[in-house]
Amino acid sequence: MSPELLTSLTWAVSMGLVGAVVFAAIGLVSGTDETATVAPLTLLVVLLGVPASGVFTFFLAGVVAKHITHMIPTTLLGIPGDTMAVPLMREAQLLRELGVPHIALRKAVSGGIIAAFIAVPFAIMFATLLAPAADAIGKAAPWIFLVVAAVIAYTSKGRWAAVAALVPFVLVIAGLQAFLTANTGKGLSISFFLGIAVGPLIADLFSTLSPSNRRLMSRSEPRQFSLAPDVRTWKGRIPNPFMVLDRRQLAYTSGAAVISSATFVFSPVAMTVLMGELVGSRVKKGYHRLTTVIAARNGTTESTYIAETLIPLIALGLPLSPLAAGPAAPLFNAPPVYSVNAETGDTHNLHNLLSTWEFLGFGLLAVAIAGLVAYPFAMTSAHRAASWVMRKLSHEAIIGAFVGLIIVICLYEGGLLALAVTVTVGLFGGLLNRAFQVHSGVQFMGFYVAVLSVPQLIALAN
Repeated sequence: MSPELLTSLTWAVSMGLVGAVVFAAIGLVSGTDETATVAPLTLLVVLLGVPASGVFTFFLAGVVAKHITHMIPTTLLGIPGDTMAVPLMREAQLLRELGVPHIALRKAVSGGIIAAFIAVPFAIMFATLLAPAADAIGKAAPWIFLVVAAVIAYTSKGRWAAVAALVPFVLVIAGLQAFLTANTGKGLSISFFLGIAVGPLIADLFSTLSPSNRRLMSRSEPRQFSLAPDVRTWKGRIPNPFMVLDRRQLAYTSGAAVISSATFVFSPVAMTVLMGELVGSRVKKGYHRLTTVIAARNGTTESTYIAETLIPLIALGLPLSPLAAGPAAPLFNAPPVYSVNAETGDTHNLHNLLSTWEFLGFGLLAVAIAGLVAYPFAMTSAHRAASWVMRKLSHEAIIGAFVGLIIVICLYEGGLLALAVTVTVGLFGGLLNRAFQVHSGVQFMGFYVAVLSVPQLIALAN
């Protein structure tokens, strides 16, 4: 083994382990948004100078681990672990009412880890098929971003409202960028990313300053949750995920993973809902349908995240997917380390720094590390972990930690002006999210439209 490969492998293993542990813990905290947690921490890893292999495994192991442990609060407590867990709430709640939340948890996490291993090679295969058209796509990038932004906006919950809201949002981004360039001689990118990522949080913080909103948000007593009992249904220490799912469930989960691994321009939430509906329509018996759908849907949360990261990253180097423009954005554009040239479409990011075989090897390694960390933990310690989080962990402390991280990164990029940009974009984007269902994926695409497409449109107009 060459010294370079040994160094890359060491970074990959160590950072993959860090990502898996950190995000497995974050997944236990209900309501944590992927963009607001994964993107800032991945950005921090990039800016700290971690090599490409370490950045990639940190991100991938993190999202796989998070989508395993997010099922703990979803199934045992009846509250969504994060945004991607929301489409699984119906099946989780019905299985809770049947008295088998532990079965729901084990079916879901087993489906997730199996789908993750399937998604990596299939996503890379589909990316390889798309790669020959990469140069043409790069030249047409400004127009592709414009079209994809409109498509992603329309397929969101906001539909036409989200499409229409893109116009003022893009104008705000373009105006702020022009103001920054005129007064400081350079534009910003990281601060815009952070503002979009934590927009709902910033909007809620501003809402607390309003007396009327504060009254609506206040609570007279703590919320009460009932924690389902812990029941072990296997012999030995850790069950085999292939034994947890029966043959039909394994086939449906694998099929959903393969199909969703080929799609990279659709909303991950929409794909999760769609795969669940397709699987559910083919299973007749009620209990078997619930357990099959929850396994397939959690598998889809893994496969869509992997595919929507790997396909644009390997084939194009451009963030042409809702996920690539959201939680995975620092893998594409994190100046001064990684960049996407706004005028030419040229890139310097993981697309240029890792080969296809390295994506395959490090990708499977990241999934394996996440599985070794999060799967046994979810299968054997879910009850104790959920109980400790609800009794001991302060959500306010977690929010405060992320606010502090965001402030540090903004000051690093552009001082107080960058912080002001983050707050401005976050407030506007958060209000659009709350009022018109313009989610962060749509807003991230709006940022790229502002920096790539708007200059081309202005040039045509002149």
